[in-house]
Amino acid sequence: MRNLESIEQFEQLKKEGKHLFVFSADWCPDCRFADMFLPEVESKFKDYIFIHVDRDEYIDLCQQLDIFGIPSFIAFNNGTELGRFVSKDRKTQEEIETFISGLK
Repeated sequence: MRNLESIEQFEQLKKEGKHLFVFSADWCPDCRFADMFLPEVESKFKDYIFIHVDRDEYIDLCQQLDIFGIPSFIAFNNGTELGRFVSKDRKTQEEIETFISGLK
């Protein structure tokens, strides 16, 4: 999984191809729980490029996108938001895979 490097990069990536942005933070126990299986999820959905977004580093972006709980996921395809899995709850591997499978 690549790390987001700038707001400009976010704007560029969301417009080009299929990207899944994973909003997380180092201090978040639910995010660390998801870290255990995200590589496997990423390997199952090769048509998406997974981008890690550090919530603390990009708090303004999180506010702009109404992301107030982490971990959260937003998928884009060529500038169109395909879906979001945003909540403050811990997410299981099955829930994340179901979310991604349901994207059109």
